[in-house]
Amino acid sequence: MRRVVVTGLGMINAVGNDKESSFKAILDGQCGIERITLFDASNQSVQIAAEVKGFDPTTVMDPKEVKKADRFIQLGLKAASEAIADAGIDDSVERDSFGISCASGIGGLANIERNAVVCENRGPRRISPFFIPSSLVNMLGGFVSIEHSLRGPNLASVTACAAGTHAISEAAKTIMLGGADRMLVVGAEAAICPVGIGGFAAMKALSTLNDEPQKASRPFDASRGGFVMGEGAGALVLEEYEAAVARGANIYGELIGFGESGDANHITTPAPEGEGAYRAMKAALTMAGNPKVDYINAHGTSTKYNDWYETMAIKKAFGGKENCPPVSSTKGQTAHCLGAAGAIEAVVSLMAMRDSIIPPTINYETPDPDCDLDYVPNTPREASLNTVMSNSFGFGGTNGVVIFKKV
Repeated sequence: MRRVVVTGLGMINAVGNDKESSFKAILDGQCGIERITLFDASNQSVQIAAEVKGFDPTTVMDPKEVKKADRFIQLGLKAASEAIADAGIDDSVERDSFGISCASGIGGLANIERNAVVCENRGPRRISPFFIPSSLVNMLGGFVSIEHSLRGPNLASVTACAAGTHAISEAAKTIMLGGADRMLVVGAEAAICPVGIGGFAAMKALSTLNDEPQKASRPFDASRGGFVMGEGAGALVLEEYEAAVARGANIYGELIGFGESGDANHITTPAPEGEGAYRAMKAALTMAGNPKVDYINAHGTSTKYNDWYETMAIKKAFGGKENCPPVSSTKGQTAHCLGAAGAIEAVVSLMAMRDSIIPPTINYETPDPDCDLDYVPNTPREASLNTVMSNSFGFGGTNGVVIFKKV
């Protein structure tokens, strides 16, 4: 089986418009959650989110093409362009064996909402001709592949909040089996719109701490009361090891294990005691040869059952609390970017390993007896990181885990 390494990274989210500024802000404990400005949320029960600020899509695409692409595609193009440049991909790199694995949980939800209103109020003949191609999840891969001439496999994962992580494992499988020498992974989401916020609020999934947005996302804290929606994108260039070495690429780490599972339990609530999450972690650890893991970037949504059951699953996977590595959730800083979360958090994990530092779990003030691991509260921690794990779990009981190690 061919080895797979990561040679390029990119991300954009509410705390930074590139990977370096984002990572610094995450380490500094900056929170990107504020009052919603993308639409008038005054009639919503939830009026806070983590919006990307100051992003100009014309920096990554032709101005004439902007109206053809939903915001999630625009954000994905930004992260993808950064990852391609970071990997040192130039015209000499062959494109027929260079594919893309994209991900989004909802895709062009805001665009769907807008055109549904147009259809209802003005009739179907007034629907934008760009509506469908700008809303489909796989069009993220379509736009990015066209922009960067990626002619290899073009795949899409649409598995809720696990989509970004699943896109990484799907890309890795493609390389391992010889379907491509390189794969660009892009996870993107931009669902901060009336229907998006209103829909999750109707499920009672979101924090309603409207008057204290900076404290609303508080993973593993006893007073957590729901997640906060974020937007953004993460991107990784994956390559077959020998091909990366041959061109002298910088290698962030090797993907040594991934695991996937289904809860088969409930459409939104995780399986009791995190049984499904445990099986995904166990599969990833087994594939990786049961290495010593130095850090886990948790799914850590700031919801009661996710944080509780993920804690239980981690303890089971590592054979007890005393064997568990430090854990943190960076969703206090970026909020929950849904289908982009796994890609963003994989980038964060690899940068943490690069810089030998663990990002903090911010807003951790009141310990929860049911969440009793080392969550690296509030301040970053210097540490020797040779192997890192990133967890993602989604509605419908879909779970994904990836493990990277230094090369």
